[in-house]
Amino acid sequence: MRWWDATRAGKLLLQKCSTCESVQHPPRSVCLACGSDELDWIEASGDGRVDSFTVVARQVVPDLPAPYVVARVRLREGPLILTNIVADDHAALRCDQAVVVDWRPLSDGRQLPVFTPARGGEPLGF
Repeated sequence: MRWWDATRAGKLLLQKCSTCESVQHPPRSVCLACGSDELDWIEASGDGRVDSFTVVARQVVPDLPAPYVVARVRLREGPLILTNIVADDHAALRCDQAVVVDWRPLSDGRQLPVFTPARGGEPLGF
């Protein structure tokens, strides 16, 4: 899949509808806004803001030691992405906080997009 292939180069792709200009994530075969199948790929800025989050205190899988943060991040381009926030101080995280994409390598060369607090941590103007 093109989305996963782009992660190898550290690129976060979104789909943009050629018909209505709507931007969406995760990738789908049709536009959620208008139903068109005329979808292009655009590279996301990597900027976002925390929409909602929770700190998971119990280890659920061996490869992901607790505590860790599961979050919904609103990207500058509009779509929400379900992700992890990697931060030293989980207690300092807050909704509307500015975050930027970072990458965690996977064993097959792909990378998983995660987010880290942006410098200054102030809410982004979008």
